[in-house]
Amino acid sequence: MTEERAKRKLTAILSADVKGYSRLMGEDELYTIETLKSYREVISSFVREYGGRVVDSPGDNILAAFDSVVDAAECAVKIQEDLKVKNASLSENRRMEFRIGVNLGDVIDDEGRIYGDGVNVAARIEGLADGGGVCISGTAFDQIGGRLPLGYAYLGEQKVKNIEKPIRVYKVLTEPEAVGKVIGEGRKRPKRWPLASVAAAVILVLGGLAVWNLHPRPDVEPASVNKMVYPLPDKPSIAVLPFANLSGDPQQEFFSDGFTEHIITGLSRIPHLFVIARTSTCTYKGKPVKVQQVSEELGVRYVLEGSIQKTQKRIRVEAQLIDAVKGHHLWADTYDRNLEDLFALQDDITMKIITSLQVELTRGGYAKALGKGTKSIKALESFWRGENHIARAKKEDNALARQYAEEAIESDSGFASAQALLGFTYLWDYVFGWSSEGEKSLRLSEECAHKTLALDDSNSKAFILFSQIYCARRDADKAIGYGEKAVEANPNDPWALYFCGLAMKFGGRYEEAITMTQKSMRLTPYYPALYLVNLGYCCFHVGRYDEALSAGEKLLERCRKGELADWFGYLLLVAVHNKLGNEEKARVYADELLKANPNWKLRYAKRVFAYKNELDLQSILSAGRKAGLPD
Repeated sequence: MTEERAKRKLTAILSADVKGYSRLMGEDELYTIETLKSYREVISSFVREYGGRVVDSPGDNILAAFDSVVDAAECAVKIQEDLKVKNASLSENRRMEFRIGVNLGDVIDDEGRIYGDGVNVAARIEGLADGGGVCISGTAFDQIGGRLPLGYAYLGEQKVKNIEKPIRVYKVLTEPEAVGKVIGEGRKRPKRWPLASVAAAVILVLGGLAVWNLHPRPDVEPASVNKMVYPLPDKPSIAVLPFANLSGDPQQEFFSDGFTEHIITGLSRIPHLFVIARTSTCTYKGKPVKVQQVSEELGVRYVLEGSIQKTQKRIRVEAQLIDAVKGHHLWADTYDRNLEDLFALQDDITMKIITSLQVELTRGGYAKALGKGTKSIKALESFWRGENHIARAKKEDNALARQYAEEAIESDSGFASAQALLGFTYLWDYVFGWSSEGEKSLRLSEECAHKTLALDDSNSKAFILFSQIYCARRDADKAIGYGEKAVEANPNDPWALYFCGLAMKFGGRYEEAITMTQKSMRLTPYYPALYLVNLGYCCFHVGRYDEALSAGEKLLERCRKGELADWFGYLLLVAVHNKLGNEEKARVYADELLKANPNWKLRYAKRVFAYKNELDLQSILSAGRKAGLPD
């Protein structure tokens, strides 16, 4: 009896298993096993990091023991955060979501394994958790107290299999607005305000910012978290829908689009926010979509929608911020201003969103978020027109983009982003061979990059421009350095992430490039076809051929719709099928490439693909030659 008692101890138990594991195995057994191995390594790594140990891992289940229940709960949350990022890159039907239960109870430790009701309770609680979620027992909840920045939803006393008494169960909530709260239970933990939030509140009061009037609006149908295509991020997430143009003039569409972009840019530079890029939200332009639909399709909690009406001297804007999950409006307002007040109005709306979502800001953080723009209406309009043209990546549009960039600079010589836009037009001339003055174009692009930084030393567009200039010069190390600076300057800018990943690809850092590209895709679920180029070729170089093939097929489909030059997709599929030994398929795709582009040569790919390692480039070119593509 004494020996038995010596083996008993109070232990924090973490139990995890895969939601829908049988379905995953039935659809693709080998892929599911490989994914499970990868995810199990992630979980084990976090368990070790938080001072625990994995005691068993039968099938799709993982059982871990901790001396501290606080460490166990924090570990569970971190595991889910990391797995959400990994799942975001997978198709919806292939995502592997773990359910995690945490309990504090008495166990018997026998030669490294643990037994007893403490383990059984953890396993039963795990079964009550959502895929990608965490549930904890009442005993764990009581011990954790306010030690972690979390919220909880009380699920009541649950009668679980083989446990005599009902168990109190709590669902862990990680949203910032839930911190310190216990939903569904009479008592709440003491609220602990983060110091930065207090500082931000004081700043707002001292700055004389008044509380806005709430305009009554009918609630909307709540979005379902379980139906979301992408899991909700663990920080406030928002999609800004295109502001509707009510001017009655189709020529003013660019103005309403630009107004939307300005709001998105201001929000995206806040590290505490998750902001969907305009390339995704613009797909809803002119469509009668429901806020619920937007939330579920883009995986965001908050949606901003509005309208804009511009006359020669006046502007009228209506805007409303909606919590799509709860189905109600946080605020709504109407603004009638003189046109010269446009910039103050945009900043006002941006600040209201930020404070509504309780983002922790200091005065300096807010100033950086809004950036250094222009006070010239004409300059801003020219810039927006230029951006619209350069995004099309065609020679004629590039020329128009340069014209508008120069007009913007003429109106305001201190407009940093206009200088960057001008620099990109010169860079595209060099990269795509649209100008006979190749080296001169590259030098002019670099001059613009320096001017941009001189005007605004935190402008992410300048760092992106420098990164791509050094890619063109085959200096991958400097290209990566500037790419990382772009991400640091604007961590929510999907283009900063994408171009940083592109530089990493050319520098041979393929796994990091894949991660960067996947992050950019998550920020813009309706991502540009270019993102698939980076993802597909990187997967090819690290031997992840199934993923490369999937990306290549999606890429080619997008290319055939005219979104990008189709040779990117054809060449990737040629290279992948060659590696897989499918030489006949490789030749078919090579023939299709030449049929669609009779004058295409491999040397064109050699010009565009600025690999640091010549062997990496040759692995693509040799596959093309083998399939019959000419040099």
